[in-house]
Amino acid sequence: MTTPTPLDPVARPVRLIVVDDDPLVRAGLTLMLGGADDIDIVGEGADGTEVAGLVDRLRPDVVLMDIRMRAMDGLTATEFLRARPDAPEVIVLTTFHADEQVLRAIRAGAAGFVLKDTPPAQIVDSVRRVAAGDPVLSPAVTRQLMARAAGTGSRDGRADRADRARQRIAALAEREREVAIAVARGRSNAEIAATLYLSVATVKTQVSRILARFDFNNRVQIALLVHDAGLLDDDGAERAT
Repeated sequence: MTTPTPLDPVARPVRLIVVDDDPLVRAGLTLMLGGADDIDIVGEGADGTEVAGLVDRLRPDVVLMDIRMRAMDGLTATEFLRARPDAPEVIVLTTFHADEQVLRAIRAGAAGFVLKDTPPAQIVDSVRRVAAGDPVLSPAVTRQLMARAAGTGSRDGRADRADRARQRIAALAEREREVAIAVARGRSNAEIAATLYLSVATVKTQVSRILARFDFNNRVQIALLVHDAGLLDDDGAERAT
């Protein structure tokens, strides 16, 4: 019999902190998410300055955090939080589909983002997925962010970024490269396993190796690397090399 992992809902609910400077939004999120049997709202914050103390005291699995707050915005709070050892996962709340700030949050280590007008059931599902180790970006939204990332900076800066990305990808073993490209296409572990004829456990191991090799926090950063290296077409298909 397999021992449940710490984030397995059979073992205990997902511990969640909600951070938003609008008390009505915060109350609505707390009411909505608190209704799920497998999610436990352990704390709330009204500003990014409160996050570190809340995390130290309450030890959440996931922080759901607004981007725009007064004293310390959610981006800065995410960067500080994800730089710490044993940091919880972060989902950023935004009103934009492909905002530069969302890209910055993901590069800082956020597990993804949800729009404030996302249907309640999807927000609940996003918290569950992030707690289980999966990003909450759909393939379509991921491609929007990839395109935005490709367009940022000067032409020389983009070329340098592409060169660095290709060098890092070249350091991967063939199977790791295949898994990285599949992650960038927005596929789940189960979908990658079926496509590459691997077990789900093997896929998880490969993803973990890639994350460790590049000191990444999440799968979205793998997708950014693959995109920066120019290995995907605009429709998410792998380019011939």
